[in-house]
Amino acid sequence: MKNLLVEFEVPNRLRAFVRARESSLIVLGAAAGAIAGVVTALMGYGVDLLHSLFFGLRFGERLSALPAIAPAPALLVPALGGIVLGIGSAVMAKRRPAREVDPIEANALHGGRMSLVGSLVVAAQTVWSSGVGASVGLEAGYTQLASGIASRIGRSFRLRRADLRILVGCGAAGGIAGAFGAPLAGAFYAFELVIGNYSVTSLAPVAIAALLGYLISGALLADHVGVVGPQVATVTNQDLVVAAMLGLVTALLGIAIMRGVALCESAMTRFIKPAAVRAALGGIGVGLLALVTPQVMSSGHGALHLSGMLDLPLRAVVIILVLKAVASIVSLGAGFRGGLFFSSLLLGALCGQLFATVVNMVSASVYFDPNAYAVIGMGALSASVIGGPLTMIFIALETTGNLWLTAAVMVAVIVSAQVTRELFGYSFATWRFHLRGETIRSAADVGWIRDLTVGRMMRHDVRTIPAETSVAAFRKTFPPGSTGQVVAAHSDGHYAGLVIVAEAHAAELPDTAFIFQILRHVEEMLTPSMTLQEAVAVFDHTEAEVLAVVDAPASRRVLGLLSESHVLRRYAAELELRRRELVGEA
Repeated sequence: MKNLLVEFEVPNRLRAFVRARESSLIVLGAAAGAIAGVVTALMGYGVDLLHSLFFGLRFGERLSALPAIAPAPALLVPALGGIVLGIGSAVMAKRRPAREVDPIEANALHGGRMSLVGSLVVAAQTVWSSGVGASVGLEAGYTQLASGIASRIGRSFRLRRADLRILVGCGAAGGIAGAFGAPLAGAFYAFELVIGNYSVTSLAPVAIAALLGYLISGALLADHVGVVGPQVATVTNQDLVVAAMLGLVTALLGIAIMRGVALCESAMTRFIKPAAVRAALGGIGVGLLALVTPQVMSSGHGALHLSGMLDLPLRAVVIILVLKAVASIVSLGAGFRGGLFFSSLLLGALCGQLFATVVNMVSASVYFDPNAYAVIGMGALSASVIGGPLTMIFIALETTGNLWLTAAVMVAVIVSAQVTRELFGYSFATWRFHLRGETIRSAADVGWIRDLTVGRMMRHDVRTIPAETSVAAFRKTFPPGSTGQVVAAHSDGHYAGLVIVAEAHAAELPDTAFIFQILRHVEEMLTPSMTLQEAVAVFDHTEAEVLAVVDAPASRRVLGLLSESHVLRRYAAELELRRRELVGEA
């Protein structure tokens, strides 16, 4: 079974046929989209089944749409579910110590390579988290598993790096399109967040994948999980200005939520070591909030049917907005698996409705439609948290079919996204990368830069000399023009520094001097694992033309030499190669 999942490759002739034709990528993308539709439906059924078992709901009934919930299941199910998740995660961590890679990180750093087994684990954890009532979105599981399967398919055909990245995007496009009933949004989610760019080559496979994911998910699910918005919403010219103001408000709210998750996670990890205990406490916290309003539980599919939410009194809107935000922060901070996509849509809709109601209270001359601002806020807050402006614009368009309302959404989304970039600089996904020490800001392919390590670029033909050698002996061994630099080593073979041959032949330097008296870059060196970017930073800091490469700073065993000019040439050559690939795609 392991070989089938991990090692299987299609026959060589078929691989060659697929790799030689651009249309083959479209076929593979369609397959990835269709599989994504099935994945979305199955995961939705899985959550419904858990809700039926644990909360006594009828199959298809939404937990977050309940008017009230009994205290026993509200408290016990998330708490016990958290314990099970924590124990299961600890067991899996021993068997699979490497952290699982999501589609964005896979495309940015690993050329689209994802673990299928790891993706199955993440999807199962996401279904379980939402099934026991934690306030997390399923979209992370949808895209993880769909993209993981797409990556496995692509690797079985040994697709080129660029094609594999596109196929991973196809899986994500199908998953999002099926989840939200929005094929355009699914396609642009792939372009903006997973692939990192748009090209003619990627258009057909991604668009078909999104369409098939939407159709198959809708056919398999009796009640489509997509967003249901208001049928009628009035928008005037004044709304464009007020929408921009709402964009600013939602950006600040989005930043607060993202920072809140990080602070909660940091605090719980610091003070509560066992993962099972953290998750149990988080589950109890969500359960307590659910006693006030069940809308805080699970992914929020039921609450995302905005038409049934827009008639709520102002007090109820405020309560749900605050408690849902807290529940999402606590759930993710406690270790439940999932995302913020669904939550940000619901929170944005509530924020927009509340914003319009407050503006109407202070404005006697102009009326701003809360129905319209629910959709505007939904797109604006999601753009801040998720980081895909066009994705959110198309969700609004496909939800309402109202072009003029979509224009107001676009204004709010632009303001929200730009303010978030200026004040914070991250989406939720890239913020989590940042907290782990990663520097990536998008799915743009930077993995090739990390592949260019010092160990791959250095020269191995190193000329060395003992540091105690006299200048006279050095001049005899290395006449002018023989080489530029020579590595000096201590008697134990450890790196001592670099000798610049031209300096050793300076007229003012006496023959009786010793090499250790003119050494350069004694404490400045490179290691083989350093990336191209790290090497460039060291050269900039030291202002050196050449540096020695040692196995480690402690042992200082010399392995080679690397020049700044060679690093820059390799960087320029790789950039030109990537540019040609993009031109070829376009």
